[in-house]
Amino acid sequence: MLRLSKLFTGKLSVRISLKVVLLVAMLLAAALFTMLHFSRKTVKHEAMLKAEQTLESTVEHIDNVLLSVEQSAGNVYFNMCRHLDNPEMMHMYSRGLVESNPYIAGCAIAFEPYYYKDKGESFMAYYYRSATGSEIIQAKSFGNTPYHQQKWYVEPMKKGTPLWTDPLEDLDANSETIITFCLPISDSKGKRIGVMGVDVTINMLSRIVQSAKPSEHSYSVLLGSDGSFLVHPDGSKLQDETVYTQLEHGADPSLKKAADAMMAGEKGFKRIKIDGKLYYVFYEPFTRNEVQGRYLESLGWSVGIVYPEDDIFGDYDRLLMYVMLIAVFGIILLALLCQFFIHRRLLPLLFLTKSAHRIANGHFDEPIPDSHQHDEIGQLQNNFQQMQQALAKHVNELEKLDVELQSQGERLRVAYHQAQAADRLKTSFLHNMTNQMLTPVQIISDRVNKLSHLQTSKSNDVDHMADDIQKQGEVITELLNHLLELAKEATGKEGKDG
Repeated sequence: MLRLSKLFTGKLSVRISLKVVLLVAMLLAAALFTMLHFSRKTVKHEAMLKAEQTLESTVEHIDNVLLSVEQSAGNVYFNMCRHLDNPEMMHMYSRGLVESNPYIAGCAIAFEPYYYKDKGESFMAYYYRSATGSEIIQAKSFGNTPYHQQKWYVEPMKKGTPLWTDPLEDLDANSETIITFCLPISDSKGKRIGVMGVDVTINMLSRIVQSAKPSEHSYSVLLGSDGSFLVHPDGSKLQDETVYTQLEHGADPSLKKAADAMMAGEKGFKRIKIDGKLYYVFYEPFTRNEVQGRYLESLGWSVGIVYPEDDIFGDYDRLLMYVMLIAVFGIILLALLCQFFIHRRLLPLLFLTKSAHRIANGHFDEPIPDSHQHDEIGQLQNNFQQMQQALAKHVNELEKLDVELQSQGERLRVAYHQAQAADRLKTSFLHNMTNQMLTPVQIISDRVNKLSHLQTSKSNDVDHMADDIQKQGEVITELLNHLLELAKEATGKEGKDG
């Protein structure tokens, strides 16, 4: 770790490379963030547009099925009303209606109790299509309770208007879930005497609707006014299943928010979670097309497109992953290339650093080659070369001067020693000469004193003293002349040496 830290803080090329890569990474991150942010918004917007188009197509498709059933039932209804007094004709119309429209799974024409007195308490002409669709079957009963107690019969009798029922709840366990278009039947006096019920199976409607979906894993749902599933790809949810009962079975709470919005007739989208996976549900109320003569009661239905988030953002997320991998790889490659090229460009600086270190340690003759670069580093190397050459030249001159000064110093030391020896010799010589002159001088002094004190002397004694004084004086004179000659010789030598 310490070695890695030294690498980052010690090498100029590494620091420059890191700064360049960091700056590029910041700019790249900003550009990618901006691009991906708006790309995600665009993807989401396109998904919403596709979902809206699919919703509109789904609503129109469902409504076309309902309109086809309504028109077929209406055509038969008006012909049937002219033959209400003939119960056998009711069987013909009921069967004919099932045969004429492939969307119709069954038709029941039922009357109030004892309407046909010769038919007993109840009369219902009921025909339905077999599971394979190959034959039309007659049945005497429908559901688990008497038909005049069932929802499809009771509600239109009360309201007196055509209506669509939500899925019926009182069917046999083996029966398919159906919705029923109900037409109240009135006699010539306007009294309601029965109901025509035309059935459409939810499974058939689901198969038709599921053919239109915006992506591979998306699907359409159609909720009834009570939250029941009129259309769903999972057939098990069409039998006594509502969106709210799913919450009782542990569904995510986000599902309730979407269901409440759909039940309120709102239009929009919500993010939900189903079985741990994220989905977007786009929804709008089911609206019916206005057609002349059509009774447009509010069904309270809501259609939705359940869109897996992976279908919306899957390609985007994969693209994001690829872009991030390419960006990371590119940054690493950029760092390596920056390090390589910057290191090569800074090699002269590394060489100059080592050369400067050797020069600082006294190797002034360190060779600095010519630079082949024409940039600032090349100029620095050439200038450093000139500085090194000038420094080496100056150092050589200083070394020569030092040698000369040392030589002169040596000569001066020799001369100094010779001068000291001469001085000692001179001192000894003067001492000896002084000692030698001291005796003659003393003798002269004694003789002079005696001469000065003698009043009368013999001429011979005087002559003898005078001769003695003269001899001693000549000795002193000879010594002094010899001293002067030595002084002249010393003075001459000093002049020559200077």
